[in-house]
Amino acid sequence: MAGKEIIYRSDQYFQGILQIRPINKKVLDFSTEQIKASKYCELSKLIENKFGYDLYVTSNKFLQVLGNRLKHRFKEGKIIKSRTLYGKNKMTSREVFRMTICFRLDPDNNQK
Repeated sequence: MAGKEIIYRSDQYFQGILQIRPINKKVLDFSTEQIKASKYCELSKLIENKFGYDLYVTSNKFLQVLGNRLKHRFKEGKIIKSRTLYGKNKMTSREVFRMTICFRLDPDNNQK
């Protein structure tokens, strides 16, 4: 592992990843406070990389809401959404996806 890793859940279950690029403490604090205040989502794991933070969360829907909140709070930021196929639900045969949202700030306005 290239950076520091903090595990919040022993089972490390997650549905999506919020990537914060580049390293910005204000965005990280805002994101973790929003996750802690939510009753629908938990933080599974936090990884600090060379280029930013990766937050593993337990709800895809809340991850999308959090991405929109970040975009409204930090106007200079940009959001990139992607998803990867994780598997199929055994009961309904629907495809299950893991969401990844990359929140990228303009490097000129970056404040650590």
